[in-house]
Amino acid sequence: MHILWTIIVGFLVGVVAKFIYPGRQHMGWILTILLGIGGAFLATFLGQWLHIYQPGQVAHFIGAVVGALIILFIYNLIRRTAPSA
Repeated sequence: MHILWTIIVGFLVGVVAKFIYPGRQHMGWILTILLGIGGAFLATFLGQWLHIYQPGQVAHFIGAVVGALIILFIYNLIRRTAPSA
């Protein structure tokens, strides 16, 4: 049940981040879920590094969205600079 809940929250975080981020992102639903889950992990890591979260705590929804926005920004930078085939 925990994995299913993680996927659902990851999807919601990814959708919110894609909605907030300007422009169009060509991602399917699997990448959207991975974006949300990655955003939560990034927010947890950055929050612990900045002493916002204690070790063992996880990022909240807003932190996960911010983390997903950072990942989306980096994804678009890499995608834009990569040579097209």
